[in-house]
Order: sequence, then C-alpha cells, then structure tokens
Amino acid sequence: MAKILVTGAAGFIGYHVSRRLLERGDSVLGLDNLNDYYDVRLKQDRLNLLLEQPGFQFENQELAELEPLMLLFQSQQFDTVINLAAQAGVRYSLTNPQAYVTSNLAGFVNILEGCRHHGVKHLVYASSSSVYGANTRMPFSVHHNVDHPVSLYAATKKANELLAHTYSHLYRLPATGLRFFTVYGPWGRPDMAPFLFTKAILEGRPIEVFNHGKMRRDFTFIDDIVEGVVRVADRLPQPDPAWSTDAPDPGASNAPYKIYNIGNHQPVELMHFIECIEKHLGMKAEMKMLPMQPGDVPATYADIDDLAADVGFRPGVSLDEGIARFIAWYREYYRV
Repeated sequence: MAKILVTGAAGFIGYHVSRRLLERGDSVLGLDNLNDYYDVRLKQDRLNLLLEQPGFQFENQELAELEPLMLLFQSQQFDTVINLAAQAGVRYSLTNPQAYVTSNLAGFVNILEGCRHHGVKHLVYASSSSVYGANTRMPFSVHHNVDHPVSLYAATKKANELLAHTYSHLYRLPATGLRFFTVYGPWGRPDMAPFLFTKAILEGRPIEVFNHGKMRRDFTFIDDIVEGVVRVADRLPQPDPAWSTDAPDPGASNAPYKIYNIGNHQPVELMHFIECIEKHLGMKAEMKMLPMQPGDVPATYADIDDLAADVGFRPGVSLDEGIARFIAWYREYYRV
C-alpha cells in the first residue's frame, strides 16, 4: 500500500485518480483549495464521495503557501506525489494571468521542493497538449520541440516540464510529466466543450462553435486518462543512456525524467463531436459560428507510442461510448 498525495483532488481528473487509487488499496491524501473558478458545489460533491472511502484524507490548502505545504510533506512522508492541481483554461488566462503564475508556477515549485526535501520516490504531474502550441506536424510527439506556446496556460505547463527536469537533473528526483489531450467524461469541468454544449442544448440556447467548426480534437475519456496516470505512477522513470548532449531529444533525458502524451490517438472533427452529443441527447443544436479564439489551436493529435511501449497502454474508449456515459451522468446529476 502506497501513501500518495493527489493535489487537485476535488477537481475533475484528481477526483477520478484518487478514487481509482483508493479502490486498489492505496492511502490517499487529497489536497485542494476549492477555488471558485467554476461551481464549488461540483467540487464539493466530488470531494464528499471521496471522503466516504476508507484510506482518504483531505487538506484544504494552497500550493503557493510554502510553509504549511512543507509541514504536510514532513508529517506525511509520501511515497508518490501526483500533482493535478493547476489553474486550468486557455481563455481565462487572457484576462487572469496572475492566477496562473501563482498556482501553476509558484505552487509547482513548492511541490518540487516538498518532493526534494522529503524523500518522495516519484513525482507525476499534469502537463497539457497545449504545450505543442504553434506546432502543426501531426501527430504531436514528445520528441518534437515545443518552444512556441500560444497561450499563457500553455507556457506555464511547458515551464512545469522545464522545472521538473531541472530538479530531476540536480537532485535525481524521478519525475514524469503527462500531456493530457482534451479530457472529458462524468464529473467533468463546466468550462469544457462537452459540458457547455450539453447544457446549452438542453436549455434551448445556441452553442458557440469556434473557428466555424473547423477544429479537430483528440478527445480522451476520463477512464483512459486515469489508467494512464496510475500505470505511469507505478513506473519510475530511468535515465536514457543513449541521450546525447550533441543532439538532445526533447522526449528523453540523462536524468530520471520522462514525458508522455495521453490521448485517444483519434482526432475528431468538432462538428462530428456535436453530432454525437445531439444523438445521445435526442435534440438538435442551434449553432453560433465564431472565429478562432486567441490562444486556441486548430487541431490536436497525440502520438502515444512511448506510452504504449513503456507501460503497455493505449486509450481505447470510443467517442460514442464516452459521450453516452457523460450525458447519462449529466442527466442524473442535474436531474434533467
């Protein structure tokens, strides 16, 4: 039985990862600040379900507050840390940049310090497909250069990868970053497309379709994300003996450091995604076509060969099944 810290435990991915770890018998301390970026009731309802499980403890805490976080690391002596806490959202970063600096940069450095000073065996942390930024070569590979972010959110996630590598190099802290691709499913975030579209269609309001529907996304169901996170957490990254300083591979290192994509490896046209929601709601969407939003990218597509080779897993939940399960949850939770 491992003792695991999951930050962002009341969040969408954090809730599901915590539940999975508890089900297999791990001891989980969940940390979250329960901020009001979206409906706090949804976060509290996720948290209440976790609190019913044996082996779960909760701390309401800010990652950016160093002293209480260090006391937590000192008293708990975690085996593994899974950092899923972050200020999320591309568009919100255009108007609230300081929230990203505080949570995603200052908070992440504090996590690294806690791991460094208190013997954590493995740090697993959420990065994002947004780090690929201006890249257009598909599918996106961890071996591609990612030096051209197009949103502040993406820049903070790229910074997390650089910071983690530095600690891996200097202090031999095993660290694995996971680039998530458009995660959706039950208990999802209300600011994401599946939630926004479903809510608007049910309420008879038009949905906002950016880039006039000419978007492609590698939608990844939450169960596949969780499976990837847990498998990766169980595997310590190893230095790559073939890594060369003459031709450095962005996806490898001579430190105990790895990066993986977790995506469905099947990009979906946005219009097909909307059709799938319409099908399972039994209702047609009224659409408001809009131009591309600042900070957005036209397409995402995950190369998952490294993930499959190292942990033997490829996401496999189809969009049709995933949307059906999301809408079933939505109708039950909101009683519609």
